[in-house]
Amino acid sequence: MALDGKIAIVTGGAQGIGYAIVKRFLHDGAKVAIADVEKAKGKKAVEELSSLGDVHFISTDVGNRLDVHNLIASVIDQYGDIDILVNNAGISHGEDFLDIAEEDFDRVMRVNLKGGFLCGQSVAKFMVNKVKDGGPPGSIVNISSINGKVAIGNQVPYSVSKGGLDQLTKVMALSLAEYGIRVNGVGPGSIMTPMLAAVNSDADARNRVLSRTPLGRIGKASEIAALVAFLASDEASYITGETVYADGGRLALNYVVPVPDHDVDETEYDESS
Repeated sequence: MALDGKIAIVTGGAQGIGYAIVKRFLHDGAKVAIADVEKAKGKKAVEELSSLGDVHFISTDVGNRLDVHNLIASVIDQYGDIDILVNNAGISHGEDFLDIAEEDFDRVMRVNLKGGFLCGQSVAKFMVNKVKDGGPPGSIVNISSINGKVAIGNQVPYSVSKGGLDQLTKVMALSLAEYGIRVNGVGPGSIMTPMLAAVNSDADARNRVLSRTPLGRIGKASEIAALVAFLASDEASYITGETVYADGGRLALNYVVPVPDHDVDETEYDESS
């Protein structure tokens, strides 16, 4: 298996895309620590996924340095190593640029961007010391979004945070390249998760999304997880500093496409319930 014996941390792994990544990592042979602020959902995820492999939950606020320190210490105590970090934890806040409050802007940036920085720096320090001691280099994957490239007018801090995360990916990759530690990003487009449920249940909103999606459907969380698993594995050993956008062709499009008039099965929440 591609990740056999690897030790991974997935932030925001209790639901949505993070949950799908945890499931894929377990399938590929990794041992996984779910770091999430949602305690009930984290414990439920462990109950649901424990039959697939070694997984445990650590309550973590990624925007809090002490929480991140305790996360790293707990994983090392539990498994003795860290090979992979996936910075997936993220939140959003919808409000127009002219109206959004400073505290709402700060709250989103704290989780989406500062959280990636704190977790990335802490794990990288461990990985660098391991390399200096003769151990193998690790891999870090940051979950960005197409909104790091394009934008939504009422998703101000989310779009800004994802643009910043793309730059953080490049900075980390360049800083850690001398140690062989790879850092890459994945930028999902519209993926069928609970966060997108409101859009998918609104026919007009769904059609607006599909009109900008050449593949004609909403993506699955498992499709993002497959890409993350590849980038985290040795199969991607010569890739670093890149953000790969899995968006059904949206970023390549400069017009709109016809929306399929046939039924497409997009009701499956995949590993995202």
